[in-house]
Amino acid sequence: MSVVPLPVPWMEAAIVLALVGALTVSRFRDPLRAYRWGLAFTGIAFICTLLACLGFYLCRLEGVELEGGLQVRIWGELIFGIDELNAPLLAVVGLLHFLTALATGRTKMRRFSISWSLASEAIRLATFACTAPWVLIVLLTACTIPPYLELRNRNKPTQVYALHMGLFVVLLVGGWALVESQMVSPLLAAPLVAAILIRCGTAPAHCWVTDWFENASFGNALLFVMPLSGVYAAIRLVLPVAPDWMLQWIGIASLVTAVYASGMAVVQRACRRFFAYLFISHASLVLVGLELHTAISLTGALALWISVALALSGFGLTLRALEARFGRLTLTSYHGLYESSPALAVCFLITGLTCVGFPGTLGFVAAELVVDGAVAARPMVGVALVLVGALNGIAAVRAYFYLFTGSRHASTVSLEIGMRERLAVLTLAALLLGGGMIPQPGVASRYRAAIQILQEREARLPPTDADEAVVEHAGK
Repeated sequence: MSVVPLPVPWMEAAIVLALVGALTVSRFRDPLRAYRWGLAFTGIAFICTLLACLGFYLCRLEGVELEGGLQVRIWGELIFGIDELNAPLLAVVGLLHFLTALATGRTKMRRFSISWSLASEAIRLATFACTAPWVLIVLLTACTIPPYLELRNRNKPTQVYALHMGLFVVLLVGGWALVESQMVSPLLAAPLVAAILIRCGTAPAHCWVTDWFENASFGNALLFVMPLSGVYAAIRLVLPVAPDWMLQWIGIASLVTAVYASGMAVVQRACRRFFAYLFISHASLVLVGLELHTAISLTGALALWISVALALSGFGLTLRALEARFGRLTLTSYHGLYESSPALAVCFLITGLTCVGFPGTLGFVAAELVVDGAVAARPMVGVALVLVGALNGIAAVRAYFYLFTGSRHASTVSLEIGMRERLAVLTLAALLLGGGMIPQPGVASRYRAAIQILQEREARLPPTDADEAVVEHAGK
């Protein structure tokens, strides 16, 4: 997949700004001052990622072929670049970090470390911009360190997280070393596949996700999982080298996980665990679309990836705002919070329905593409995907009824959603609704990325498998 070095290094500027911001903010002792400076740094970094994304599409529209760039002059090769796959993802990562910081209330400022958030943003942006396999593996490893340190700083148990992430790193390094060796075996990519399944929270290696959401601050918990770094690693490292039968096993494991997690989301009694299972289910749906590796299903999976990141982030920020006012909530009794926070109820319902693919949203378009691709390839997989969507919808509506209906919640102070929280959630909702009303540009971009991914896979497969893949792709 060809990458483009832009004439203005906006992407590199975003990474450097996030690092400088982390170092600068860490020197402040006043939480309010640190928050304001951190918000400014993450806002400017987001603008740089947006300009990088727009610059890529303008260069492609004008047919500009760029060579060289700052990285080539410094290192002699292009390690970080922008292509059809990661151009919008970089902007999404920057946006999520900025809106999460923007929606952080005064009560959360001491628990949400803005300096660690900026450091994580720098690593995450570098990860999504990286195309060199070994550098990508190093960055994926680095991404797991700030969450571990947060758990330590909060005096929370780290064993579950450390065990899963340690196994993820070992399998990732060992798997890529086997792929680059001179050995010839159909099982070379198996450790890589196992690493991706662990990182994406595929059952039975999903317990680290629920443990992470229960013990971490909600803001950092969202930022660590929502960009779906495991899916990016799967596309860059696994999809080009894994044989078809191994991708089928990924699809089976992901489909089982999606059904299981959606069922678990329906019966959860704690809000955070409900949200964790909702995330696991949607992340597994993206992997199912990747496994089918046809143009339609892959386009749907890439579109669903962006939809899930935006919708679940908005849903999570709404739950975070509820926690800031009412503490950790359960789904065992009716709390009747609508009268106290009607705007929060509206935001909760909008983002909840958006994340399960309500008609008129980007999630609906993406889910339709995934289901159409699945039905064309394997009809029973399509039926299972519809079941998952139905269960996730039931879970979201059930949570709404428990939280906002029932006897009126009595309070002597105003519990309305703040302007910054409202702006963050509604921005994400507007993007999802706009993507649903005018889906053509986004779908066209994801289709071009899907074609490039399929071409790279066909180029790296052994001759016989490549010929079969070309015939299969042409037939579908």
